Amino acid sequence: MSARHMVEAMTDQARTAESDIPGKPTSASRTTLSHIMTHNDTNLLGTVHGGVIMKLVDDAAGAVAGRHSGGPAVTASMDEMAFLEPVRVGDLVHVNAQVNWTGRTSMEIGVRVLAERWNESTPATQVGSAYLVFTAVDADGRPRAVPPVLPETDRDRRRYQEAQIRRTHRLARRRAIRELREQRAAQGFDD
Repeated sequence: MSARHMVEAMTDQARTAESDIPGKPTSASRTTLSHIMTHNDTNLLGTVHGGVIMKLVDDAAGAVAGRHSGGPAVTASMDEMAFLEPVRVGDLVHVNAQVNWTGRTSMEIGVRVLAERWNESTPATQVGSAYLVFTAVDADGRPRAVPPVLPETDRDRRRYQEAQIRRTHRLARRRAIRELREQRAAQGFDD
């Protein structure tokens, strides 16, 4: 991590520490949503449509973000939605979500998607995963402060550290794209 990125991360942590909002443990907002997949959920190949899974992911992550922040939160971005296995009609899908990291007004929510046959006693298989960033908002839709997340286990601490890396990459990517667009505009390109 560059010195600039470390300063940005420490500044964000300092802002969170300055707030009077007490922290919340990871387990306080962790949730699981479950849904049986039906023919209404299928795509042209007869498997469950990726958009159906993405909506379940967003729903679970939104519930976690609202619980953690104590109010409304909106999806700011979805990163790395990975589909690992197809989901089929009749599968019982479990969407597990938790807060991995918090900033001043934003939260990264990690989501694992598992599927099992509803009528079999075989273990659930991981079929997908995603990372979403939510921003807590007030009644006027403006960002509001969120409680810091308090990782409880070694796994929670690892997820927190990995989330900081993803945040650094998101910010660097946005900055690089903005700079490229500014350069192209200065050269007279109208993209």
